[in-house]
Amino acid sequence: MTRRANARNASVQVWQAYLNSRASRLRDNRFLVHGQRPIDRALECHWPLETLVYRLGAPEPSGWARQVLESSGVPSVGLVPEVMAELAEPSESVPELVAVAVSRRMELDDFAPGTPEQPPTVVVIDRPGSPVRLGALIRSAAAFGASGVIVTGSGADHYDPQSVTASDGALFAVPVLRASGPAQLTAFRDRQLARGIGTRIVGSDDHGGIALDEFEFGAATVLVIGDESETLAPAWRQVCDELVCVPSDGSLGSPSAAAVALYEISRQRRALR
Repeated sequence: MTRRANARNASVQVWQAYLNSRASRLRDNRFLVHGQRPIDRALECHWPLETLVYRLGAPEPSGWARQVLESSGVPSVGLVPEVMAELAEPSESVPELVAVAVSRRMELDDFAPGTPEQPPTVVVIDRPGSPVRLGALIRSAAAFGASGVIVTGSGADHYDPQSVTASDGALFAVPVLRASGPAQLTAFRDRQLARGIGTRIVGSDDHGGIALDEFEFGAATVLVIGDESETLAPAWRQVCDELVCVPSDGSLGSPSAAAVALYEISRQRRALR
């Protein structure tokens, strides 16, 4: 079903709120998806999309946009460019297509990744301050086969449009969960142990003890990354079974540190096959 709108209406006001208001996204369990790759990934992963909003008038929609509108089966709404501009990301031009997606909020108590034969890797990011950095970390987690990402504390919202875009659609391919802090992670580790999955909590810390490439990652791993700090908070250091560091001449930042560590874990796991 396709509708056309030549003026700003109540639906547009609600969708616009999802750009900058975390409270609105949380209240409605909805968020916006911008860009070809993220929208394609959402469709590939069968993520629930409520509406496709497209730009009316010139320039004509691209072949990609027409195909999505015609084949996805998702209801669509056409907006004139001046109204469609209100759904654009900051500093971006008028989008030709924006998806309104339904949020999925898995509880950590229900998260049970991996098996004893296929030990999982889970990435924990402590209180990320930037949705862009969070999205980039989620992208690395999906690229290197992590079973999930856990965001702790009152960090950035993974459904923020900037995070969704920075993830390049990986948000739709890997579970992203929330936790209050270290106590919930130790409880998760204990549940994994009860399933017969020996799991270690490993903190990435520039002032940690073992160089990343000297640590054996054969067992299931919960990898804890600080946001932009060079060292983990004391509460996290207390619950980590081991601390590792990435040998470098400076601080890498959370997305890069996660990518390097996840690559090393993936490399070691491949060597064991």
